[in-house]
Amino acid sequence: MTAPVLPARYRVAGRQEETHDTVTLDLWPVDQPIPAYQPGQFTMLYAPGIGEVPVSISGTGPDAGLVQTVRAVGAVTRALCAAGPGRLLGVRGPYGTGWDVASAADGDLLIVAGGIGLAPLRGALLSALGHRDRYRRIVVLIGARSPTELVFARELDQWRCSGAEAEVTVDQPSAGWTGHVGVVTQLLPRAGVDPARTTALVCGPEVMMRLTARQLLPLGVPARRIRVSLERNMRCGVAECGHCQLGPLLLCRDGPVVSYEVAAPLLAIREL
Repeated sequence: MTAPVLPARYRVAGRQEETHDTVTLDLWPVDQPIPAYQPGQFTMLYAPGIGEVPVSISGTGPDAGLVQTVRAVGAVTRALCAAGPGRLLGVRGPYGTGWDVASAADGDLLIVAGGIGLAPLRGALLSALGHRDRYRRIVVLIGARSPTELVFARELDQWRCSGAEAEVTVDQPSAGWTGHVGVVTQLLPRAGVDPARTTALVCGPEVMMRLTARQLLPLGVPARRIRVSLERNMRCGVAECGHCQLGPLLLCRDGPVVSYEVAAPLLAIREL
């Protein structure tokens, strides 16, 4: 453990509503910022007087700032989503493992996201686009419940202009939707990647990650080159409390990003 265990003070510098229950916060350090993060890592975000929760880092801003996307599902996340510009929050971290985007160089980078699972993947995508010449292709497949549930919708055209091949599918189309309708795994045969040279980064509901990996394996993508981000009940972030244990792993330390080679036998055990 190298990250500090006491929260650093960050101020909300900007707030962007993504969906009816999801907000992206631009956070700037008040004093000493937390150490530099690797895409895929997370922080423990603290709402003073209420509590703290683990939130994946979705990017960085100017002046050592952080970009974090939060969905309101409980008391702490509702308070974080309601935090307006000027509000002080506590930030611990960064913790956990990253996507290791650099290891995909010279091949195809396939990013598959379901719902808010796009948030932990955004940093990896931006990192890859910042070094576009290192990759043969960057393919992004995104699934959402409906067009209004799509996070970072305003950034899609920018990603495409920067060299990403991005496609979106929704479960429930709304009036005027002209894109694909169905689950995100239906887009995999259309991705056109070279399986032997592909690194796949997958994040979303656990069942979606399992089904995505199971479709990628027969196509020829090795299990060790399929990476998933696992979610469990993280409380401390520093591998002390044991709440995030998954078999032999403590996900705040050994995850959240692991290869499917490691994840597959654990996810096969019911209620583990």
